[in-house]
Amino acid sequence: MRTGGWGRARGRAGPGAPAGPPAAAPAGPAFDPGPAAAALARLLPAQHDQFTLVPVAKGAGGDSFSVSGTAGAVTVSGTSPASLLTGAGWYLENVADVDIGLPGDSLGALPAVLPGVGSPVGRTAVVPHRYALNDTDAGYSGAYRDFAAYQHEADVLALHGFNEVFVQTGAELPYYQALQGFGYSAAELRSWIPAPAHQSWWLLQNLSGVGGPESERLLTARAALGRRIADHLRGLGMTPVLPGFFGTVPPGFAARNADARVVPQGTWVGLDRPDWLDPTSAAFPRLAAAYYRAQREAFGDSAMYKMDLLHEGGTAGPVDVGAAAGAVQRALLAAHPQATWAILGWESNPSGAVLSGVDRGRMLILDGLADRYDGLDREPQWQGAPYAFGTIPNFGGHTTPGANSAVWVRRFQQWRTKPGSALQGIAYLPEAVGTDPAAFELFGRLAWEPAGIDQAAWFAAYAARRYGAADPHAAAAWEALRQGPYSMPSGRWSEAQDSLFAARPSLTVATAATWSPPAMRYDPARVRAALDELLLVSPALRSCDAYRFDLVNVARQALDNRARALLPQIASAYHARNRTLFRSLVREWGADLALVDRLSGTDARSMVGPWIAAARSWGADAAERDRLEYDARSVLANWSGRVPSDVHGLHDYANREWAGLVAGLYARRWSSYFSSLDEALTSGAPPAAIDWFAMDDAWSGQTGPLPTSPSGDQVDLAREVAKALPG
Repeated sequence: MRTGGWGRARGRAGPGAPAGPPAAAPAGPAFDPGPAAAALARLLPAQHDQFTLVPVAKGAGGDSFSVSGTAGAVTVSGTSPASLLTGAGWYLENVADVDIGLPGDSLGALPAVLPGVGSPVGRTAVVPHRYALNDTDAGYSGAYRDFAAYQHEADVLALHGFNEVFVQTGAELPYYQALQGFGYSAAELRSWIPAPAHQSWWLLQNLSGVGGPESERLLTARAALGRRIADHLRGLGMTPVLPGFFGTVPPGFAARNADARVVPQGTWVGLDRPDWLDPTSAAFPRLAAAYYRAQREAFGDSAMYKMDLLHEGGTAGPVDVGAAAGAVQRALLAAHPQATWAILGWESNPSGAVLSGVDRGRMLILDGLADRYDGLDREPQWQGAPYAFGTIPNFGGHTTPGANSAVWVRRFQQWRTKPGSALQGIAYLPEAVGTDPAAFELFGRLAWEPAGIDQAAWFAAYAARRYGAADPHAAAAWEALRQGPYSMPSGRWSEAQDSLFAARPSLTVATAATWSPPAMRYDPARVRAALDELLLVSPALRSCDAYRFDLVNVARQALDNRARALLPQIASAYHARNRTLFRSLVREWGADLALVDRLSGTDARSMVGPWIAAARSWGADAAERDRLEYDARSVLANWSGRVPSDVHGLHDYANREWAGLVAGLYARRWSSYFSSLDEALTSGAPPAAIDWFAMDDAWSGQTGPLPTSPSGDQVDLAREVAKALPG
């Protein structure tokens, strides 16, 4: 890897000229491009040394890059290490015609000698904030990942233009250390802190203690990992967005601190919420200062901190919300004078009262509903506060592909260019990353195309690079997907329907997760057509990693869509008491479920075994390994106890069609249910009641290894899916 810098040559006086002042030393590079070079070496081990990376100072226009060069000698200039990677990413997509997705890549098609750039190309980001990751990401993307996984994710985020990344790993440490100075023992605090897979909702002030206690060894190890993640982002010139402090405290805080006023927060989906320390009380700035000191020592400083007041049903009680918000911001700025407060735009958050009490110019609202509802006008609603156009195209890590991407390309440009716009960024906020590379890449590109994006043209170009070469069948497949799951409209939803296979069984069930769309959001024939076309892609391209990931995704979705037609047929046969037809259709359902499990088992990224193995790897002894496995399993199935799961509907919120989860839980549910219906047809008695929570919790409580290595061939299994589908 070659790196270069801009500098002035050292001057020298001519013969006989009077001596002048010493020549100025040559200016050094604007920043160290080494971290970008190291990232390219990880991403492109065979071709990275054909890039020359040139750091340049950022001007008033913001982040930018330029790309030029001849075959085997590509020059990328950029205003940060991340911008250098964004320029390299633009080159790979638009000149080399390959793709590095999240996940999946076509790097096998990259030539040994990189092609030259016809004419130099430059881009400047149209917004300064390119934010990534939801508050729930750590729970639903995997709380037990290792540094290599986070490092790769950050590298790919930079490659696609993002510059601000939420970092939650280890966020319990500042609470743990600060609160020991306010009357709490270490043991009390470790019992209050949830296990890692459930910590996202503790930081949102929704729950505490779930899956705990957390050992001090684990707590310390997670903080060390969080520091590595934050430092890696800093090296790339990206902002590690850290959790801020807004008043979450354990029970009994006011009894131990005379200058505190505490507002109980009641419950969230049946779980006890932590108390809220009134930010206008004298104890708040003392605790906030202790928190930020501990956080600085553990993770370093940042320019952005993420926090939400009164999230999803929190109660203010007698507290003046505007004054409280102002106190929260003052505490943040006392610790970090240059910081921006990031807050989620979700439901009624942030309220007008919150915004009335703060310096709105020091905030960034991450609009989680920008593509979901119509009739939004953020400037008056948010009193001119800067905001980022955001999307939550995935809830809980569902494996169903699709997004309101046609809404993105139209609405982002409209909102950004309207008079008086306060739009200052984009915010990619799926509740779990790594399920939909097409949506990820298109959304990131919004921030780098000043003239906007033609959605049809973008998907055509994506199809040409995704598998490493243009192919008419790949083009047809992605055009079908564009017209189907990637052109869902706004109005009510921002994600596709989830899988009925993953639902608690019923003849009339419409969703697996309580808050998912209850019906198809696009024509299912589009997905079937895409599957047929993908199976016709040139054999030369079928070994491509991206092709195989997409093929599994599309084939699995085709089976899911068929289930929505098959279940009403099963119901009709049952109600008609046609036992022969009922049993025949149930066998089809069971065969489809088994096929989903085998198909998912061909790719380690859609297997539950690695998820469980990762959790167990963090345990120091058998008891801790079992406790962490329960934490990792339960967030996928029952989520928590019986009341949150059954009464409040949290079960299967994070449903996903992973091998091992499908066969180990979903298929067993449906087998038990259909057996009860079959027995009812025989006996004439009502079907036997089934305790679904007990079944789910038993699966979560299992221990021991599941397969972590894939088996079977994606193409063969996808062909089997196509044969199983009608028509």
